[in-house]
Amino acid sequence: MGQSRTVAVIAHRGEHLHHPENTIAAFQAAYDAGADFFELDVRTTADGKLVLMHDSTVDRTTKGKGEVTKMTFEEMRALGVPTFDEALEFARDKIGVYIDSKRISAADAVDAVHRHQMEEHVVVYGDPNYLKQVGALEPKMRLMPEAGNPGRLRGLIETLGLKIAAFDVSDFNDSTIAVARAANVRIFVDRLGAADNPASWQDAIERGAAGIQTDHPAELVQYLRSKGYHR
Repeated sequence: MGQSRTVAVIAHRGEHLHHPENTIAAFQAAYDAGADFFELDVRTTADGKLVLMHDSTVDRTTKGKGEVTKMTFEEMRALGVPTFDEALEFARDKIGVYIDSKRISAADAVDAVHRHQMEEHVVVYGDPNYLKQVGALEPKMRLMPEAGNPGRLRGLIETLGLKIAAFDVSDFNDSTIAVARAANVRIFVDRLGAADNPASWQDAIERGAAGIQTDHPAELVQYLRSKGYHR
């Protein structure tokens, strides 16, 4: 029997176990696997362009070396680094985008999302001050701070009008979950590393998760479908 609710699958950095992280190939694979969102990391180059890079340097994921903030857009492109615009264009009319705002201004984030008419298809993760600026510029974009603890989450619900909050291993506990559920705030939880397995997925579902971020999107989609929690 199908369940009365669905659980969203969020592909961490795209499907990055078989494709380079934060790339269109990884996002395509996440979409092909049936994920509802892919997560990406956005940073700003020395000349103000938005590119995809998890780390503050390019050392780990490219053949180059250097800090993103000190490199030009052309230098990043020469290393094969994708742009935020490319990711949003790919996602349009296909799949949601979980934006991990590593180093990006609120105005630049909103402008990019507007260019691709993705306002209602993104969730924006970042610090509360940044998220407040995003919300002021575009109320349709769903803001998603880290829950933190019960007191912090209550304050965030009040100041940001939250509809969704992010949880990880540190704050996915009964007391903080209870605050979210009482306020009808959707819970997107990371189940990465040792927690990225069916037992932990099921635990997250039973404790109220509305979305699960995973490094194994195809396997999570299959699991949720088998339990009636995914289309």
